[in-house]
Amino acid sequence: MAYTKDPAAIARLTPEQYRVTQESGTEPPFQNAFWNHHGAGIYVDIVSGEPLFTSRDKFDSHCGWPSFTKPIADTHIVARRDDSHGMVRTEVRSKGADSHLGHVFTDGPQQTGGLRYCINSAALRFIPLAELEQEGYGAFLPLFHTSA
Repeated sequence: MAYTKDPAAIARLTPEQYRVTQESGTEPPFQNAFWNHHGAGIYVDIVSGEPLFTSRDKFDSHCGWPSFTKPIADTHIVARRDDSHGMVRTEVRSKGADSHLGHVFTDGPQQTGGLRYCINSAALRFIPLAELEQEGYGAFLPLFHTSA
């Protein structure tokens, strides 16, 4: 499936979703939909539906934004140098829609590789595990099966 920047999807964004994804904004910490969300499922790009992260890789980093140890697939994320706001960071964007997602830092859990993908909730749509199949994301169900 091709994930692209869809003008109709962009037109449906809330002002906050537009500011974050299209203007590289940042939402307030602890005041966003997914910072303390614990449901099982996947998080997709709000613009294109591109699958980005799973709840299995989400952790509480105490930063106020949803944090993940890794993306579903490296091929869905583009990393860029960001030297705005007087600091050097690595910005992450969705590959298909070029949506600004957030930043990746090297202060994540060491046992999972040390990365912390700090992502804006406004850039994401959550697909609950029970709805993956009907939403067209059934291929990701095996990510949630564990061997006994």
